[in-house]
Amino acid sequence: MIAVIQRVSSASVRVGDGVRGRIRRGLVILLGVAREDDRSDAEYLAQKITGLRIFNDSDQKMNRSLKDAGGDLLVISQFTLLGDCRKGRRPSFNGAADPETGSAMYMEFVDACRNLGFHVETGEFGAMMEVDLVNDGPVTLIVESRKREDQENG
Repeated sequence: MIAVIQRVSSASVRVGDGVRGRIRRGLVILLGVAREDDRSDAEYLAQKITGLRIFNDSDQKMNRSLKDAGGDLLVISQFTLLGDCRKGRRPSFNGAADPETGSAMYMEFVDACRNLGFHVETGEFGAMMEVDLVNDGPVTLIVESRKREDQENG
């Protein structure tokens, strides 16, 4: 799994004519699911992301986690994160999970975040969505479950 994380002061996602999810302070997570991803990837990313100390403390240093900051999550599925642009001009999505697996793993991630005690809003898997957000900082990070050994040892 790959996640693009944005610290936000507010965010929402629209599907069609209606708002599907909305948060105030917290994180927007754009989540891409790879073919080989499983429940351990979802659980790892949920714990890693929600534990990142990327919110400012009283000295304006990034020392607080999502829990410390009292923030929420808006999780948006985005298979295009798995686009391979190394050859030619059209991305290849062969590395992305099929829709059935992708949807199941997306929900595994959402459930893992909820099981950690966080309020989670979502988009709609596979739908055309419009995401509005106010990036706070700006702070934008990328976390990949397949690189967990590198992240934990580095």
